[in-house]
Amino acid sequence: TSESESFGLAALEAMACGIPVVSTDTGGLPEVNIHGVSGYLSQVGDTDGMASNALEILKDEATLSRFREGALEQAMRYDLRHVLPRYEAMYASVVEQVKA
Repeated sequence: TSESESFGLAALEAMACGIPVVSTDTGGLPEVNIHGVSGYLSQVGDTDGMASNALEILKDEATLSRFREGALEQAMRYDLRHVLPRYEAMYASVVEQVKA
């Protein structure tokens, strides 16, 4: 990932495919990639840490399996069926406030 990431769409797309993510802890990535659940977060520039994290996931089948499951669960939080009703409720609330 880059030094600044507004949301982390690429990470979310990977997680939706059951791929654990190794990313930086910058921008919106910590909201999408939960450290120790869907993958690992490292500080920007810590390439050794990122490589170590990737190897840790890949060398242990149980860790890989746990992170795959965590990645899929985390990605589902952003599924349209879950997100759209929240946006609709938020917009309805704003409309009601403007009417008042």
